[in-house]
Amino acid sequence: MRAPVVGFVPQQFARSADLPTVVTNPRWRDLAIRLWATDAAAVMVAVAVAYLVRFDGSGLAIVSGEFAPSYLSVSATLAVAWLAALAVGRTRDRRVLGAGAAEFSRVFNVTWRLFAAVAVVAYLLRMEIGRGYLGFAAPLGLGLILAGRAFWRRWLHANRDAGGFQSGILVIGHRDKAAGLIGELHKNARVGFTVLGVCVPTGEIVEGELIGGVPVLGGMDRAAEIAERVGASAVAVTGADAITADTVRQLGWDLEGKGIDLALTLSLVDVAGPRVLMQPVSGLPLMYVDEARFTGGKYIAKSVFDWVMAALITAVLLPVLAIIAILVRVTSSGPALYRQERIGKDGRRFRIFKFRTMAVGADKRLAEVLADQGIEFVGMFYKPTNDPRVTRVGRVLRKYSLDELPQLFNVLAGDMALVGPRPQIDAEVAQYDRTAHRRLRVKPGLTGLWQVSGRSSLTPEDGIRLDVNYVENWTLFGDLVILARTLRVVTRGVGAR
Repeated sequence: MRAPVVGFVPQQFARSADLPTVVTNPRWRDLAIRLWATDAAAVMVAVAVAYLVRFDGSGLAIVSGEFAPSYLSVSATLAVAWLAALAVGRTRDRRVLGAGAAEFSRVFNVTWRLFAAVAVVAYLLRMEIGRGYLGFAAPLGLGLILAGRAFWRRWLHANRDAGGFQSGILVIGHRDKAAGLIGELHKNARVGFTVLGVCVPTGEIVEGELIGGVPVLGGMDRAAEIAERVGASAVAVTGADAITADTVRQLGWDLEGKGIDLALTLSLVDVAGPRVLMQPVSGLPLMYVDEARFTGGKYIAKSVFDWVMAALITAVLLPVLAIIAILVRVTSSGPALYRQERIGKDGRRFRIFKFRTMAVGADKRLAEVLADQGIEFVGMFYKPTNDPRVTRVGRVLRKYSLDELPQLFNVLAGDMALVGPRPQIDAEVAQYDRTAHRRLRVKPGLTGLWQVSGRSSLTPEDGIRLDVNYVENWTLFGDLVILARTLRVVTRGVGAR
């Protein structure tokens, strides 16, 4: 069972001897204020820099056109509108803080929509706002806001790792489904949920029973009362025959005014927002799930983005690539680069480039190394630990993933993408089941969701799930987030072998 959560303080039983009262963490408001302060500072800096770009030193800069306010008034209006948009867009909603890319995505969407609205208003009022002004304000402000959010996210994760800033949740449903949901919620403390109790169908209550290490507190008919008594911030409803549409509606009514969220879980995993459309039909919320597509304009945009970014990164890192190549050559005999056939998109074969991290002929010694480690069967993603074939320089290159840098040339050649599932050899692909085969629907990547979520420390099952999740739900903004996380992961050398 998960350790007690800091911030949930048991008190005297109230109104019912079997229900403990707890106090949820009261610090969310403090965090929201800190986020608002850093957002405001970022916006002020962005509009100030943009104003200075337009300021000509001879007095207040004036916007050209029929309607010609000063850039100072435009900057003040833009700052207020930007902060208001961040608030209206619910970018500081505690339910998205620290959870995946949803928070960053909201900030990004709010910002580009705001500046799109500014362009429309300027056109209608015939204001000729300088492109340089907007060109500085938008990216600079967005970058500073996201940097501030990243700082507070790391702070929030550190607190959650210590047991703080958790939201108490009450789970409702049959035992098996409730146990599955509890396992998912408690798998990672950074998700920010702690299950306080379970409510099962009234006829299934067993006194003193634990489900997933969590006590059964009563029947579904008392869920709202129990949620309020134990200080839950949300009630999560899983599938159960006893839960009808009317039951859920009644529960929602019972929770009104209590500050407790109602969450409905679906028996559908790894399907993200871009593919989901909610459409009410005769009062029934019907969820459509778009089929995953692997061609079209979105993929053309991804290919262009990958090529341009790979070209820029390669140009910047050319001196680093040259130095690493020299170090590999002078510290061990053999070529600087290692080439190997891998399986790419739709099963197409290509030659991958890496800096050589092993002695020449290491492939022929694999059976010997496995025998020394007592390994009889090699799975899809196995890497020997403390591999004696790896050179001293190779160990450093592997720890910080520098050996993967030559794959920038694979990206430029169109065989790989910057972000995607890692490419594997034919023997590993031969072990794929239907789920794992989904990895081959997109170009393999130099980095991916698996690599930034734990690298070699994750189990193959978790890694495949992350890769398939990426394949079917990726967005260009999500790629940017993964690239940013990659930089942090490789500099720390976490999870590498």
